[in-house]
Amino acid sequence: MKIDFSNIDFSSVDFSSVDTSSLETEEEFRQEAKRLLPAALLKVGEAVAENTWEELQKNLANAGTKVKTSASEKRQFVRETIKNYQRSASNRERQELEDYIVEILRNS
Repeated sequence: MKIDFSNIDFSSVDFSSVDTSSLETEEEFRQEAKRLLPAALLKVGEAVAENTWEELQKNLANAGTKVKTSASEKRQFVRETIKNYQRSASNRERQELEDYIVEILRNS
């Protein structure tokens, strides 16, 4: 699944903790991106979970199944999906996210 990172709200990832004016080399940008990667993975996992939940609810409703789920069921689903995403994100996905973070840092 290809994820469009530009549609994800990364506002809770603390990019302001990085003094981008002091970053000069690609290695320095990568080092900061790696430090921010766990928080960014959490946000991507959350977006994946929310999207998956909505799709599941829509598919159940279209199949004629009564959809009656509580907010706590949704929270638990989102929490578990985030955990699973963080654990199972492929090296390619992690690299793409790291590249995206480097791009954000370069443009800030």
